[in-house]
Amino acid sequence: MALSFTSSSAVHGSSLYSSFEQPKDSFLDAQFGSSQPLGWLNLPSTAVKFSRRRCAVKPLNAEPKRKDSIVPSAATIVAPGVVEKVEVEDYEKLANELENASPLEIMDKALEKFGNDIAIAFSGAEDVALIEYARLTGRPFRVFSLDTGRLNPETYKFFDKVERHYGIRIEYMFPDAVEVQALVRSKGLFSFYEDGHQECCRVRKVRPLRRALKGLRAWITGQRKDQSPGTRSEVPVVQVDPVFEGMDGGVGSLVKWNPVANVKGEDVWKFLRTMNVPVNSLHAKGYISIGCEPCTRPVLPGQHEREGRWWWEDSKAKECGLHKGNIKEETLNGNGAVHANGTSTNADLFVTENVVNLSRPGIENLLKLENRREPWVVVLYAPWCQFCQAMEVSYVELAEKLTGSGVKVGKSRADGEEKAFAQQELRLGSFPTILFFPKHSSYPIKYPSEKRDVDSLLAFVSALR
Repeated sequence: MALSFTSSSAVHGSSLYSSFEQPKDSFLDAQFGSSQPLGWLNLPSTAVKFSRRRCAVKPLNAEPKRKDSIVPSAATIVAPGVVEKVEVEDYEKLANELENASPLEIMDKALEKFGNDIAIAFSGAEDVALIEYARLTGRPFRVFSLDTGRLNPETYKFFDKVERHYGIRIEYMFPDAVEVQALVRSKGLFSFYEDGHQECCRVRKVRPLRRALKGLRAWITGQRKDQSPGTRSEVPVVQVDPVFEGMDGGVGSLVKWNPVANVKGEDVWKFLRTMNVPVNSLHAKGYISIGCEPCTRPVLPGQHEREGRWWWEDSKAKECGLHKGNIKEETLNGNGAVHANGTSTNADLFVTENVVNLSRPGIENLLKLENRREPWVVVLYAPWCQFCQAMEVSYVELAEKLTGSGVKVGKSRADGEEKAFAQQELRLGSFPTILFFPKHSSYPIKYPSEKRDVDSLLAFVSALR
């Protein structure tokens, strides 16, 4: 993603809608709060645990103790002097107070509290909604983006369109040229297909973000809980950033705002359409989650939106490191059950009388048989996997359609202690893996497609019966 900063003219009180027509649509009232000017909002104040000092604005990539900047910021406003004001804020308490607030209220609160020391992180996808919310507050705002050097052409065109639409300048952060050169010369242009995307993301995204955030006291992201149920389901609307440091340095020096944390993806799109906001043309081609060109592709029917990212890796690896502090940790108990944060267990999947639950001995016996009474289709899955969760409806419907057809439908949990066996004997690559066991052969046939809608699955089974 690319990070950019921009500032806009402040609009206060009743002048909030002076530059655009006041929204009258009942959808906005219902989904995003009252359409009255935000100067009338009464947001609760709180007592403090987090300390910050207000001072002159520095560019995103400025060193905190230097007076000169490495890269001039087109949107930076330099104050004539330094004003010291110490405030403390209990951000956990504030998050609870804003849990049911609209994204517009949360955005207004963030911009009110941090002024020019906060910026919106813009990736070039549906998080353009953040910029629209910022505009609606009537407050000045800044935007930044990470240009990895490998974005889609459509994304670069979209950046330009957003700048023109809002009359802003996005401040782009770039990776260190020496680091990129060393990585490419030693491992090639596409090493992430072989050994994972983390190293490339660290060079092209995480380190540039770290430099950007050192010039801020807070940042605003487009994280949503439903984006990645396995890793982002506990994202708060505001928090002290647990990973990155801000302008003052040290743990607790940066605040992270997630205004759309509680908003569903479909509601974000309703908002974008209602407000006639420009969007990335890749969305019309099947892309939902958009990143770098080599690591992003359209999603197919039945797939979760994050499955278009790093598709060759295990589903638990669908994060680049920008939001590491919000990723839920998973631990295994002695039975291989996955617990989120060590407390609760994910509910089992594909629970229906038409799907046979195969234990380890059951799948071993099925594998050994050379002459079966009937063919089988079996899904290797993990309950915590969001991609398995996304195909549950399709697979259950497949089982219903195959009832009485002579084809058995089964499932076999293949995480935890069973994973090594599944990888070695059943060619498990990532979850879910779908296998067809023919009637007169012990060798299972692996479903080769990423399409997991019921029609595609049924066509696969029908072709091999």
